[in-house]
Amino acid sequence: MRHHDQRHDLRHDRPKRAALRPPHAAATALLLLLLAAGPTADAAGGEARLLPIQDADYLHDGRFPPAQVELGRLLFFDKILSGNRNISCATCHHPLHATSDGLSLPLGEGAEGLGPDRRIATPEEAVLDRVPRNSQALFNVGAREYTALFFDGRVEADPRHAFASGFWTPAREDLPSGLDSALAAQAMFPVTSAVEMAGAKGENPVATAAALDRLDGPDGAWNLLARRLRAIPEYVDLFRAAYPRQVDAATDITYVQAANALAAFQAVAFRSDASPFDDYLRTGDAARLGAAGERGRRLFYGRAGCSTCHSGKFQSDQRFHAIGMPQIGPGKHDGFDDDYWRETGSVARLEDYGRFRETGRPGDLYAFRTPALRNVELTGPWGHAGTFATLESVVRHHLDPVASLERYDASEAVLPPLTWVHEVAATGSRLIRPLLRPSRLAELALRDTHVQRSEELRGRIAAANRLAPVRLSDGEVDDVVAFLGTLTDPTVKTLDRLVPARVPSGLPVED
Repeated sequence: MRHHDQRHDLRHDRPKRAALRPPHAAATALLLLLLAAGPTADAAGGEARLLPIQDADYLHDGRFPPAQVELGRLLFFDKILSGNRNISCATCHHPLHATSDGLSLPLGEGAEGLGPDRRIATPEEAVLDRVPRNSQALFNVGAREYTALFFDGRVEADPRHAFASGFWTPAREDLPSGLDSALAAQAMFPVTSAVEMAGAKGENPVATAAALDRLDGPDGAWNLLARRLRAIPEYVDLFRAAYPRQVDAATDITYVQAANALAAFQAVAFRSDASPFDDYLRTGDAARLGAAGERGRRLFYGRAGCSTCHSGKFQSDQRFHAIGMPQIGPGKHDGFDDDYWRETGSVARLEDYGRFRETGRPGDLYAFRTPALRNVELTGPWGHAGTFATLESVVRHHLDPVASLERYDASEAVLPPLTWVHEVAATGSRLIRPLLRPSRLAELALRDTHVQRSEELRGRIAAANRLAPVRLSDGEVDDVVAFLGTLTDPTVKTLDRLVPARVPSGLPVED
């Protein structure tokens, strides 16, 4: 979610991007999903049953060099990868918070603390803004079917190799080659986002390079981060062990190698296939789900229609759907609505067009990638903007999205207050970062709910919805929620073992 990418809402080359894709890419992806999850007879329920998850479902069959995984683990928790050395990947994807952060929208660079307790405690810790989308959980992101990442799929594999890297990304031709997977390509971008990890232009060289769209090359943001790693002897040894054929001296270290290591760690550490549902897939014994869970499974794969999109081994078709999700927060600066300006005097576009931002196809307006559901009961708030705070409420939304959108109460969102916010301005040729006045902070509070308060903007989201209403009783809703609980892997409770006691930079580790 790069800061510069938020400023460029609908680039002229979006439709070209879609045109360059293989004409049968969607059909090919669907065929691969069906082959990976071929149905077998389900004597307990009558509907098709998926095959159990196997090593072959994961990149490299789930086997990565241990030295590469260990390097990725340390990088994941090391704040050295942030512009101001004050936030790590783990801050918003922490094992103690089920690889997410428990907030509707994260507080990224500048804030302090973990999870729902994260706050902007002092003026010195002022942030630029909220991160505009929910922090997605990372379970099973190392599965082969993850060929597109982020809610809008803006990082995705490109078998036509329109760019040398082999991936479509916001960096276009600037993305270097050598990335092993879409997951590795994704790891290139949070470090370049002003609100996530880089910081504001002028605060540090990485942030300035990212703000100027200078990502690759000797003075690019990625090489500046690699220089930091080269200067730490322990990291040099770790990179040499992880990449013995690529790294001999410190000067051989690249950020591409760091991204590949981060992907290796996430693929191994966050694999999740030991839930009661997984036991059921392996044994066919519905008793593993409990009575309510079994009733919920029949509804999920039957009359409730959940599996229409939440299909496959990980309960995701990996496609993009508009389902009327409420929009809160700063959005992605999409749209043409001027009402917020009329209300506050501040210019802002607060919609989030979702997949449309990448394809330019009207049918993709407000469409977001179907999330996988392993450990879903632990990964709220739910939705691309984290609008729903309970699993029951998000299930009920799917039953009648338009009605849910109309009655949504934004107080359900988990949004720590923006107590201290700075903006980037200039005095002559000198960049400054003044704190917003209290009156401007009040405007930001209005912005958080602006789209939802606008009948016209809600109507646009509702018109794009593609889910037909489904009628379930309260008891049946409870059963669906119970089934979702059977997707929880008990080993998640031991993920704190992943947190290192220290990292090579010597910076503090959040635990």
